[in-house]
Amino acid sequence: MKKKARKILNWLEDRTGLYALFRPAMNHLVPPGAKWFYVFGSATMFCLILQVVTGVGLSMLYQPSADTAYESLMYIQEQAVLGRWLRGIHYFGASGMILLMGIHMIRVYLMAVYKFPREMQWITGVVLLLLTVVMGFTGQLLRWDDTGVWSAVVAAEQLGRIPLIGKTISYFLLGGDTVGGHTLSRFYSYHVFVVPAMLLSFTAFHVYLVFRNGISEPPKRGRLVDSNTYRPWYKKMLQKKGVPFFPYAAWRDAVFGTAVVLVICMLAYFVGAPELSGKPDPSSISANPRPDWYLVWVFALFALMPPRIEDYFIAFGPLVLVGLLLALPFLSSRGERHPLRRPWAIIGVVVTVAVVVSLTLEGMRSPWSPRFDVKPLESRVIDSREASVVSGARLFYDKGCLYCHKIEKYGGERGPDLSQVGRRLKKDELVIRVVNGGHNMPAFGGSLSKKELAEIVDFLQSRK
Repeated sequence: MKKKARKILNWLEDRTGLYALFRPAMNHLVPPGAKWFYVFGSATMFCLILQVVTGVGLSMLYQPSADTAYESLMYIQEQAVLGRWLRGIHYFGASGMILLMGIHMIRVYLMAVYKFPREMQWITGVVLLLLTVVMGFTGQLLRWDDTGVWSAVVAAEQLGRIPLIGKTISYFLLGGDTVGGHTLSRFYSYHVFVVPAMLLSFTAFHVYLVFRNGISEPPKRGRLVDSNTYRPWYKKMLQKKGVPFFPYAAWRDAVFGTAVVLVICMLAYFVGAPELSGKPDPSSISANPRPDWYLVWVFALFALMPPRIEDYFIAFGPLVLVGLLLALPFLSSRGERHPLRRPWAIIGVVVTVAVVVSLTLEGMRSPWSPRFDVKPLESRVIDSREASVVSGARLFYDKGCLYCHKIEKYGGERGPDLSQVGRRLKKDELVIRVVNGGHNMPAFGGSLSKKELAEIVDFLQSRK
């Protein structure tokens, strides 16, 4: 049996040469200290493979047409065998890929792996991060629901504000002046053909560079990087202490990558992908578009930013950020690599992570947006049997006031908390506010009858 198996393997090797092709990579020497801190890059690749496999599966059922896209996704979600699970794996696979890539880049930055001779590895990593985010963004519109479509509209409007070229970029993104069937076709091409081709090409190049320049050794305090001496020293170190990539280092990548895939599959099964929010409706005034979690911090940043600087930030902010990331290897290509000898690197990472996490949490809460999913006030919250107060509470909800104003634990946060407004404002002051409106608040004088106005004011006066 063994002889037959060996004979088959020898035949395959003779006809294909696959073992000879991959043998140098498998026997490639790596530093002995390259252990668990080094697994995040390979885990990201596991997620990429998972995305390709699940993406192919979804494309067999998905119909990229404005008339049928939503229904085909509903079919995948509700009726197709394992469809809900497959869609969940694709969603959490994208999230895992972005999260792991972010962790990998933080590790690379803290250990200064971007220094000589691995500058191009850092640059291709930055490009891969951008392409992965673009993949996530384009995939959101393919859901073809209110959230996905309006997110694309908001993004196009923001890009359109860039001086000189904004309108052109917006038109290229949407495939026209407005969102329609042409937009879905274009985003489908981006998501399925254009960006994946670039992503796989840069991934192959990135992996090639890793093997060409070698996996970086763990940094040691006092060991400086010098472009004149580093390569001979690294080669000598590997010859003396290096271990073959397979199996001594590869097993950690395999174990961690498998664990990541299992976690994603479990999340997909027990949690599932986000529910579709309904067919896109251009006339809807209750749409509250919000990107997926990895872009929520950008959503929050724009919401909290003073309007007068938004155009400048949209035009120059991404250029400056990406430019700094790409220029980093050239600004600091030599010298110390150990994080403890580079305290500003640690401080920068801590501050960046804290800002992104804080903005993400604030974006999830989004106090600047009306809450269209609030429920009417319960009788215990109204705490009155007077007919005018009860009617006023009902009108307060029916007219949309509760979307922006909080009454105890009910309502939105866009406007002031009115739980005890009766203590702060007198009756005539409340009338003026309701009739004339105010900052970010429409005037209701033309949409309320005298009786309705009196009942709303009576309800607000009762809030003491």
